[in-house]
Amino acid sequence: MDQRARFLDLVQRNLMNAAILDRGPALGVPDWWLTAGAVFQTVWNVLDGRDPGAGIADYDFFYYDASDLSYEAEDAVIRKAAALFADLGVTVEVRNEARVHLWYEARFGVQGVRFTSSADAIDHFASTTCCFGVSRTPIGELVDYAPHGYADLFAMRVRPNPLLAPRAVYEAKARRWQREWPGLVVDPWPDSAGVAE
Repeated sequence: MDQRARFLDLVQRNLMNAAILDRGPALGVPDWWLTAGAVFQTVWNVLDGRDPGAGIADYDFFYYDASDLSYEAEDAVIRKAAALFADLGVTVEVRNEARVHLWYEARFGVQGVRFTSSADAIDHFASTTCCFGVSRTPIGELVDYAPHGYADLFAMRVRPNPLLAPRAVYEAKARRWQREWPGLVVDPWPDSAGVAE
């Protein structure tokens, strides 16, 4: 089994991921991806021999729709998703990545980026090991987005990605992940990475 096939197999061992991926097209939103902890933490859990859903706080569902950047439009999708996924018993956090620049600075203390797609948003996660997405095509085929490949994920190695998130965000996430998955190897933030800390 190649790395991509192995990755998709491990992600779907979390039954919540499988259900979200099956139902995702029903939201009718463009450029959607199941991403972040739902994906990479599921893989860590399976590699660790744990329940695939252990320690996963929420399931991030990104979409990208620049046609309406209003909170009301995003909220309508959030409410539709809440009904669609209600029986799963997990939090599915739905966000229109076309709107992130409108609130990012207030939440994280650094200026946000106007993303051009959901993949662009995934590219800006605090760690390269988080940069994964899984979706379905209109004909039901699973597709993945893995801009940094799979080697670090399977090696349970966390590397910083100083494109947007400040150092403090990366370090806080890495500490929390190491408590949950003690076998992780965490690379330090590079000393030469910008001044936005």
